[in-house]
Amino acid sequence: MTEQIIVSIFASLGFGIIFNIRGKKLIFAALGGGLSWFCYLFLVENKISNILSMFISSIIFSIYSEICARYLKTPVTTLVVCALIPLVPGSGMYYTMYETIRGNIHGAVALGLDTIYSAGTLSLGVIFVSTITRQVTNLKKVRQKLFGKQNNS
Repeated sequence: MTEQIIVSIFASLGFGIIFNIRGKKLIFAALGGGLSWFCYLFLVENKISNILSMFISSIIFSIYSEICARYLKTPVTTLVVCALIPLVPGSGMYYTMYETIRGNIHGAVALGLDTIYSAGTLSLGVIFVSTITRQVTNLKKVRQKLFGKQNNS
């Protein structure tokens, strides 16, 4: 498990370099990848389904990315994309194509659906956290406007 987490950190680090992330932002982005893979492995090893494990993991790394983005004063996307890398269902896409080429259409469809479910689950987790964060931020702005005007009057 530790080896896999270290590899996921380095994979995220590599993608961070490709995306031109610099300095300590790169370190936080790479650690996000390690966090996402750790959460996923922990949940799968504790008998949580693959899809639910991906969803919970995507929520956790999205929260991590939102917090770090505010601390580092950088766009959330730079951190989310790097944290997402270890969970991207690349092998599912590969094996879907492989089964299609072999002529095993039923296997290809099953693998393809699983891959789509995994990718959709990841995106739903990111969107869920992003939406809640935006709503909380908007609520704070509205409250500040309302109470700020009352205090000035």
